[in-house]
Amino acid sequence: MLTTLISHPSCHEHQMPDGHPECPGRVDAIANQLLASGIDALLYQRDAPAVTDEQLLRVHTAEHIQRVARAVPQSGIHFFADDVYLSPQTLTAARHAAGAGVLGVDMIMRKETDAVFCNVRPPGHHAERARAMGFCIFNNIAIAAKHALETYGLQRIAIVDFDVHHGNGTQDIFLDDERVLFCSSFQYPFYPNTEIDDVPAHIINTPLPATCRSQGFRDAISAQWFPALEKFKPQFIFISAGFDAYIDDDMSSISLVEQDYAWVTQKIRQLMDGSKKFPEENQCQGVVSMLEGGYDLLGLGRCVLAHIKALGKLSS
Repeated sequence: MLTTLISHPSCHEHQMPDGHPECPGRVDAIANQLLASGIDALLYQRDAPAVTDEQLLRVHTAEHIQRVARAVPQSGIHFFADDVYLSPQTLTAARHAAGAGVLGVDMIMRKETDAVFCNVRPPGHHAERARAMGFCIFNNIAIAAKHALETYGLQRIAIVDFDVHHGNGTQDIFLDDERVLFCSSFQYPFYPNTEIDDVPAHIINTPLPATCRSQGFRDAISAQWFPALEKFKPQFIFISAGFDAYIDDDMSSISLVEQDYAWVTQKIRQLMDGSKKFPEENQCQGVVSMLEGGYDLLGLGRCVLAHIKALGKLSS
């Protein structure tokens, strides 16, 4: 099957203050790298729809959605919350960013594709049920996961998050939902300073020291994530794909390289492919990956290229 790339022009229109790392150029850096590599010709490309209110309300409170809508300015850039800014087209961009994951789920469940990457912004994994924070307005990955659970009746969803920051919003949303196995690796201690110890068994937090390099990352993921994933037998896998642990990214002190992102993605892909030997109720239908962090533009493009090639078993 063709691997699918989902994006939307509005993702360029969400503006941040000058010099802010979460900039529209992130989307372009990825698109340009895919074009230069020739991989874009091997991808099925779709525009993201806007998420519906019903889909948003599965994850976020009505009050949160209304607060965002009321705060969107007519012009300029408005400070809204903890490193969250709103511009006139922010709500449109956020709705399409969230809608990308929903479309990805639908395409996989219709057997049109089995691997999706969503090149969208604003990111989402810090957004809690009732709070925007850390560049994130709506929790894109949680909205897509809830869509898979509620629309298609799936009972076991895995979300893996290798952004350098803890996915506090995703943990907040699924803390009491044992249908979702949530695995998050992150530099620790570091923003957002989530309480990570007193959590239920379906939340697997993997703190990494600031000195972590490739082997430390791979050892921790191998020891903590994959045994749990194999036991859980997810029917669908979501990836919060943050690339801000990259060696040249100033956002963190961890030093991963492109091959590390290819490695973890290959492992996830192998888990999906290997599930086909199980009875149908234990098979993984597909993988939807959504862009989270990653702020060194050249490195971001290279890391996403490695990620997509591994996700779709592609070669240039």
